[in-house]
Amino acid sequence: MSLRFGAVATVLVLSLAACEPMAPPSAKAPLPFAPPPKPAPTAVASPDVLGERPVPERPPAYVPPAPVVVTTKSGLTVWLLERHTLPIVSVSVVVPGGASVDPPGKEGLASLVANLLDEGAGGKGALELARTFEALGAQVKTGAVADYSFAQLTVLRRNLGAALVPFSDVVARPSFTAADFTRVKELWANDLRARKNDPGEVARVAGLRVRYGADHPYGHPTDGTPRGAAAIALNDVRDLYGKTFRPERTTLVVVGDVDRKALEDELLPAFGSYVGARGATLAAPALPEVAPRRRVVVVDRPDAPQSVVSLVLPGLAAQLPDAPVLSRANVALGGSFTSRLNQDLREERGITYGASSRLSFARGPGMFVAQASVETSKTGEATKALLADVAAYATDGPTSEEAEKTRLVGRAELVEGYEGVASAAARLARMAGIGEAPDYEARAAKLRDGATVEALKKVAREHLDPARAAIVIVGPKDKVLPQIEPLGLGPVEVLVVE
Repeated sequence: MSLRFGAVATVLVLSLAACEPMAPPSAKAPLPFAPPPKPAPTAVASPDVLGERPVPERPPAYVPPAPVVVTTKSGLTVWLLERHTLPIVSVSVVVPGGASVDPPGKEGLASLVANLLDEGAGGKGALELARTFEALGAQVKTGAVADYSFAQLTVLRRNLGAALVPFSDVVARPSFTAADFTRVKELWANDLRARKNDPGEVARVAGLRVRYGADHPYGHPTDGTPRGAAAIALNDVRDLYGKTFRPERTTLVVVGDVDRKALEDELLPAFGSYVGARGATLAAPALPEVAPRRRVVVVDRPDAPQSVVSLVLPGLAAQLPDAPVLSRANVALGGSFTSRLNQDLREERGITYGASSRLSFARGPGMFVAQASVETSKTGEATKALLADVAAYATDGPTSEEAEKTRLVGRAELVEGYEGVASAAARLARMAGIGEAPDYEARAAKLRDGATVEALKKVAREHLDPARAAIVIVGPKDKVLPQIEPLGLGPVEVLVVE
């Protein structure tokens, strides 16, 4: 076989093989239907690698402890609140009689008396006294507010005995020398003159005048007036001190690392020679309510780049049951950074660094102020916004979310107030100064924390109606009036304050 024939034969065989029919598939049982496999379940991503965030329980009301009351043979009343966590003690001496007892024409006298207490006492001059307290690491404060005057000592427990000696001198034996009087009075007069350059301070003085009137015991600032300062003589200081600082009118508030035995062995003997002056004492001033009315008052500050806009309404005396509830309601309106007023005027409108509202705490009729400092060209807009925001809150009150926030904020502030012995003593001194019982804070805390949304709406509706508000604007009159008059708020009065 030739090679050619062989190749042909090979191709033929391969071709035949290719044309051979394929063998039928072997008869097998059909496979049962099987659904397509499910995709593997995908794990749901957790928002936090640590898992679901736990929901904290609603914190219960914080009810501060009430102090134990002790009355000494000399008539001194002592409020003792033991706190042994840290070796610190704070002692506050409180007497009724603050700016509200300033004689007419001598506004600021009570403040001057309080400021002179630690300027020399017990035979020590001002510098020697200051160095004595400094060497003991002791802090001493003196001052006066509307309803009371005070002196406060805070010191380490181991230095308490040594610090009580000069501190009792400050309270019981102030020097009131002519040299100290002249020096302190000059400094005070300088401060009062400088106050006129601070628009916020001018607004404070004007607000008191508008709310209470010039003749009311609350109608002038605690730190007095330039005219009152000029009229005060050293004998006025000695006379008011003699009428106010007396054992039978004094409450000694003691908070810290002291027990009843230490109180009797160390504290009370230090005040043993505190007998007070003889003669007439000081009667509590009458504090009549002043009916509110719509007024628009401008205090002219020519060329001022900013205006201070205030809405002034009556507040509540501290002893009224609604007072703690109203203070909580105010948190949502203007008593916190996230309050409605700040969110509107600062965050939404961008016309102020901050807007707020506050309530006074006093024995007599209180005061509510909503306020913002704005660029002068925004005075009209700010006034309109403050009125609208307060009106909306008075009508609808807080939402449920806002109500819970006010509860938590109020609780946190109270806890913070009782964290330290000095702040706790100051809070209790405030209660004693306005004539409240030692358990006032505990009762007020329960009322404030337990207030429902409806209760908050009720006090907002009854006490925050801006239709009764006086509007006080401190700014350049020629630029303010064209913005205020179109709002139709009524005639504008121009007020001059010292």
